[in-house]
This record gives sequence, C-alpha cells and structure tokens, in this order.
Amino acid sequence: MSTRRTRRARVRALAKINLDLRVLEKRADGYHELRTIFQTISLADSLEIAFTPGSGTAIELDDPLALADNLVLRAARLAMEAMGATGRVAMRLTKRIPMGAGLGGGSSDAAAVLLALPPLAGGFLDWATLAALGREIGSDVPFFLLGGCAAGIGRGTELFPLPDRPPRHGLLVAPRVHVSTAEAYGALSPSLTTELQQNKIFSFQSQVWDVSSSVPAGNDFEPAVFGRHPELAALKERLLRAGASPALMTGSGSALFGLFRDAQGVSRAIAALGEESPVEAALLEPSGGEPSSGQWPASNPSFFRISLVNRARYRASWWRWLKEHCHGNAWPPRSRYA
Repeated sequence: MSTRRTRRARVRALAKINLDLRVLEKRADGYHELRTIFQTISLADSLEIAFTPGSGTAIELDDPLALADNLVLRAARLAMEAMGATGRVAMRLTKRIPMGAGLGGGSSDAAAVLLALPPLAGGFLDWATLAALGREIGSDVPFFLLGGCAAGIGRGTELFPLPDRPPRHGLLVAPRVHVSTAEAYGALSPSLTTELQQNKIFSFQSQVWDVSSSVPAGNDFEPAVFGRHPELAALKERLLRAGASPALMTGSGSALFGLFRDAQGVSRAIAALGEESPVEAALLEPSGGEPSSGQWPASNPSFFRISLVNRARYRASWWRWLKEHCHGNAWPPRSRYA
C-alpha cells in the first residue's frame, strides 16, 4: 500500500440540547459558573474528511461561508500540531444544524474533526489531550468528544457522565430569530442572587441524581430571552399544549424542543402545530443510510423530528464511520495506521 494513499471518511456531527441549564455567579475569568445537563440528539451535520500523507501541511475546507478562523479549520490545525503530523487535509462540511440556535453545531463540527483526523493521519491523541484542545476551541467542544448524557459544570467543560435517559422522541423548533449570547448573559446577571443560586444548585442536584425526577427541568435564560422575544415564549407554550414534557429552550436560544412519550406523540404534536412536513432528523440509522438531503425549510420556524442519542449509540456510530481506519473499539478511536 502506498504511504501517500488518501484516506477518507464521512462522519456526522450531532447536535445537543440542554435538558437543564442553571447560571450562577460570574467568575473571575469573565465566564459564568454553569450547571447543565447535555444530551446528544439525532440532528447532525455531515463532514467529509480526507487525509493524504506528505512532507508539508495544507488544510482546506470546502465551505463558501467558512471564515478564516472557522472552528473546523482551527480544530484541524490544532490536531495536526498536537500529533506532529504533516500532510494534506481536505474537508467538506454540509450544514443541517441551524446556526446560532443553542444546538452546538459549530462545536460539534470541531469535535468531529478532533475525533476523525487522528485515525486518518495515523496519530493518536488521548482523551485528556483532545479535551484540552476542545476547551481551547469552545466550551461545548469537550462534550461532543463524549456524547450521550453528561453533567457540565464550571464553563460547561468539566464533564461527568450521567446514566442514559430513557429513549425519547422529540420535536425541535428552530425559529429564524438570532439571540445574542452576550446580551442573554447581560440580562440575566442582575438576578443572580446568592439565595437564588443555592436554590438552583439544589434543583440541579435533584435532576442529576434522579433521571425520573419530579423537579421541573429549567433553563435560566428563558425569562431574559422570552422578555426580548415573546414569540419564543409562545412557541414553548404551543409545545406544552401539544403534550411535550418537558418543553425547553436549549442553550441561550433560540431553538426550543419538546420531548414526548413516543413517536406517535410527536406526530400528534406536529398535527396540532399545523406542521405537515417537518425535516426528519433521525440521521443515525443502524443501516448506515444517508441523511435527508437539503437544508432546513424556508418556513419560520423550522420543525425537526429528533430522538435522544445515548453514549453507546454515539460511540458505535463513530466506530462504524471510521471502521476502515480504526483498530478495535477503543475510545477515542485509534488508528490502524499508527
């Protein structure tokens, strides 16, 4: 086999939702102290990545909207430097996760590069190294190196795996409303009293300890964001009336999701909301089928059928996508070229 043969893989970068999100005091480093529960969902971007060994290094991204400091390009540069690898990295990104909606699309794309590139390049980066690179790129990136359900504290980068939640189907609503994260934090800060923070911590602990907790899940950004965008509050109310339990905004918005007991519950909600053709977001078929083509529809808002993706399914998908280039079922995936 030629040592310069191009190695290719097509992987998917899954979105996340926040099943619970509490914001505490502002830290000395300028960030806010968080308590959150991350959960991967089936909505995903698609990333094609090719590596050709060589004496020099060139990194390319086929995306006309990509900025010079695009997270995908940055992740590839950091991974190549950390491995001490050289060669040509060519990538093509197909976006399906709405941007700027609190779904972690850009962070997941970056994490996908960190996971896929070492097996293709014949290098190895352990999880601690990958997590450090991820933190350098963005606060949500380390979570996508793990998948499933996890508690995040601090900036959200200190992660603890949680038991998988029961399988749930859901409906994701992505309005074409831009919510500034900085403005959302700014509006929230005056209400962060010491007494309120203690109540938030106790409530969050109940959510973490008991998967079936009767304590209502919450997102501290909702009051501030809904005050500026009442149409988002109306969407949440529509999800609740349609039978969602819970219905929450994810991240600092603007996307909202509702979870239902079964797929029929989602279908009934779609009918109640008057949406006849939501985009199908179940992109992790066991058969390895291709995701639906095209971008999200032009209507405002857009609706996506989703399902929760547990950690075992997340990792099994990655091993399947990289099976040609991996050795065994280690995590992170290990290259057979090393």
